[in-house]
Amino acid sequence: MSTDPVGRFLTALDPDHRKAISAKPREEQERLAAAWERELEEDTELDSLDELSPPAAEAEAARRVLNRGTG
Repeated sequence: MSTDPVGRFLTALDPDHRKAISAKPREEQERLAAAWERELEEDTELDSLDELSPPAAEAEAARRVLNRGTG
């Protein structure tokens, strides 16, 4: 498993979003990955999901970040 936040973020995305985000500049990828990490750290609802399925929690956090569009 990658320890690189961008690599982990890209892994959490569905294939279509992964392709789209991979095409963005590295700076944008890093901004989104940082927002994703904040979502994982700050959202207490994801804590329960993370206990059941870490990949599902990461995917849900990625979906939320992309839906907000602000990162």
